[in-house]
Amino acid sequence: MPYKARTESNEIQILRVLNSRMSLTENERQHYFNLKKGYEGEVMFDFLTEKLQCDCLILNDLLLQQNNTTFQIDSLIITSETIYVFEVKNFEGDYYYESDRLYRNPNSEITNPLTQLTRSESLLRQLLKSLGFNITIKASVVFINPEFTLYQAPLNKPFIFPTQINRFLNKLNLIPSKLIKKQHMILQTS
Repeated sequence: MPYKARTESNEIQILRVLNSRMSLTENERQHYFNLKKGYEGEVMFDFLTEKLQCDCLILNDLLLQQNNTTFQIDSLIITSETIYVFEVKNFEGDYYYESDRLYRNPNSEITNPLTQLTRSESLLRQLLKSLGFNITIKASVVFINPEFTLYQAPLNKPFIFPTQINRFLNKLNLIPSKLIKKQHMILQTS
């Protein structure tokens, strides 16, 4: 069970109401559907993580600040040894990876989710260090949609694909873990 559950953002709620009451521009409508689809993917991942049996704490939809910089984390799982950070993407269709860039076929570059993940991981590490915590952080991009394909996916990048999610979570369940006071203190300070 998550320690912090996910809630739909105010922006999605406002855009849903506006979409039902007026004609949004094409850009506004596309933005709304992208936000909604992203939220739906995060909820799908939450459904899977809620089934975890390991002794861990699950925090969803975090908005944190370090050095006057705000950053967002989709999902975070704290075990006794490691904090797992997840950037969840609900991409659908065919994509390919080339020269550290992500493209949607044909030849349309999109923002690489690893960029946001690396930023969030770094800021989280700095935040924890400033609070006196030294714990391993493992960050991954989770592609939740079963209709997603990434061609030329590098093996050395922290990607978890739809067919790998259950296996990854099963490995988490096998971690012998007893949360200690230190992990609960992290929650109280964030």
